[in-house]
Amino acid sequence: MTSHVAYRPRRSPGSRWGLVPFAAAVTLAAAIGGLGVAGTSAEYQGLDQPPWAPPSWLFGPVWTLLYATIAVAGWLAWRRSGWTPALTAYAIQLVLNALWTPIFFGFGEYGLALIDIVLMWLAIGATVLLFRPISRLAAGLLLPYWAWVTFATALNTAIWLAN
Repeated sequence: MTSHVAYRPRRSPGSRWGLVPFAAAVTLAAAIGGLGVAGTSAEYQGLDQPPWAPPSWLFGPVWTLLYATIAVAGWLAWRRSGWTPALTAYAIQLVLNALWTPIFFGFGEYGLALIDIVLMWLAIGATVLLFRPISRLAAGLLLPYWAWVTFATALNTAIWLAN
């Protein structure tokens, strides 16, 4: 009779918490952003915008989906490698993400928001590049986010120039 031992992958320290810390971090970033946009739909509609600007109602559903993929991407990378420079880049882009909305809407500083979003775009790109050798799936999950931030950067630029 032969013994059959099932393979169990190595778990990262604290992995029993799984996705929870990443979901919490992303929720915090979203909440900070949410505080920055409370009651700003009329402000957004009142801005001189390019004809390709989306309606304000679209941002909530898009960001909800993107925040979910951001959390899963971070968790996948962390699960594979623990805290590395890739996760530091991830944390930086998340902080920049949280700051953009209050800068843009709360303070109405469209030029400063543009600087923030360009830095965020660069940090997302660095995160994608650093995640790729760790987890192609994690890197891939960030691509829609990076694409949306590319679009948002163009929109931020257009609004800054027009207002």
